[in-house]
Amino acid sequence: MNSKICRYCYKEIRDRDELVTASNWFRVRPYHYRCFEKIEEETRTIAGTWTPINGRSGLITVILMLALSLWMITTNTLGQIGDLIGLLALYPVVLRIVSYVFIESRLPKFIKNKKHQ
Repeated sequence: MNSKICRYCYKEIRDRDELVTASNWFRVRPYHYRCFEKIEEETRTIAGTWTPINGRSGLITVILMLALSLWMITTNTLGQIGDLIGLLALYPVVLRIVSYVFIESRLPKFIKNKKHQ
C-alpha cells in the first residue's frame, strides 16, 4: 500500500501539511486538502460521504467517542447494551490510530520551500 499517493489526483502527497485522511465505510484513504474539497463538492448522498479523520473535527470526534466508550464500558450504564455502545464508539478511535500509523507517520511534518503542484 503506497500511502503517499492521493486517491483523487494520483499525485504524491509530500508532507502532512497537505494531507487529509478520510474514511468511508471501513476504508481509510489519503487525499490532498484541495482534492478532498473537490470530493466533498461532488458527493451528493449521505451514504457516499467521506469524513475527515485528521484535523480539528476528527480530533474532537475521537475525544468524544473515547470518553463515551470509556464511560459505557467501565460503568454499568444501560447494562450489556451500554457495553455494546461503548465498543461501537471505539470505531472512530481505531480509524484515527490506523490513519496515524499507516499514513501520517510515514510523511514528514512540513517541508519548507516546496514547489506547488
